[in-house]
Amino acid sequence: SKQWEDAKPTLLVTGGVHGYETSGVQGALLFLETQAAKYTTQVNVLVAPCISPWAYEHIERWNADLKDPNRSFKKGNETEESAALISYLESLNVKEWACHLDLHETTDSDKTEFRPAKAAEGGSTYKDGIIPDGFYLVGDSEDPQLDFLQAIIDGVEKVTHIAPEKVICGESVAKEGIILFPTKSLGLCGSLSLGLCRGMTGGTYATTTEVYPDSPKATGEICNEAQVAAIVAALDFVLATQTEDIPRFYPIGTPGKPWSDDERNQWKESRKNHRSYKEEVLDKLDKLKSNDALEVVQYGALSHNPQRYPLFAVKSKQWEDAKPTLLVTGGVHGYETSGVQGALLFLET
Repeated sequence: SKQWEDAKPTLLVTGGVHGYETSGVQGALLFLETQAAKYTTQVNVLVAPCISPWAYEHIERWNADLKDPNRSFKKGNETEESAALISYLESLNVKEWACHLDLHETTDSDKTEFRPAKAAEGGSTYKDGIIPDGFYLVGDSEDPQLDFLQAIIDGVEKVTHIAPEKVICGESVAKEGIILFPTKSLGLCGSLSLGLCRGMTGGTYATTTEVYPDSPKATGEICNEAQVAAIVAALDFVLATQTEDIPRFYPIGTPGKPWSDDERNQWKESRKNHRSYKEEVLDKLDKLKSNDALEVVQYGALSHNPQRYPLFAVKSKQWEDAKPTLLVTGGVHGYETSGVQGALLFLET
């Protein structure tokens, strides 16, 4: 985001750590195209949409050196991809990352290609596994932040289905669609020193998303939208925690959060007419039309009701380029009565 300020909370979204996981890349881009600008007044937004471009083009999990970039986000074990991102993040001097979402997919090709290839490359035996049918999250068992994870599940559920399995990746779910690993001790979605991309920032709120594009209930487009929904839900949760101590001071909206389009419409619909523009302004201007020294000129009208709200100016009839010229404006803020009536009184007297 261009409006980068140290005082703001900072969001990091990473996509395409595994290049074959398409919605990680396209979901990050879709967020940038449709949602990111709405948050930039409140949040520093940083999105790295395609960390592994070679793997993206070749639809591979490994990079060109047969390394898994998602095991390389630690000093001394970097791949070219992770080293470049780590260097850039360090250059930003962010003291604390408020939120980090690492966008991933679990696909049928995990069973047919990527897991067998990993076993073959390592000289081990491949054991078949179950692919969860739906969206799920990976959190940290040492710092679960289950309310945060549940807020993301609630947001994504509006877009796509949540994985119903009771066991995912060998772990019993903590809640539907949520599994937890001891990330810092096992190196799974943990800290920068332990290697997984999601944990490299050490943010309070961090998770890995997993969508399932091969489900008969989903499409690539739905998966992209689910990634966006996850980011938005995470951001809304983080912002709410930072503003929950702000007392409500206005009946519309949430303290500390910009109004949505619905809330703006709510404000418009709640407005009432308290006085008459015609009686208090237009009628007085009509009387000025008979003034020998002044000319009443219409220069426009408000588009939402041009008949009710024509726009007028009053200029002297003896207009000469050689004279000094005065401009008086009133009613820029409509509720400031004397700005309007003072200007009219000047014209009248």
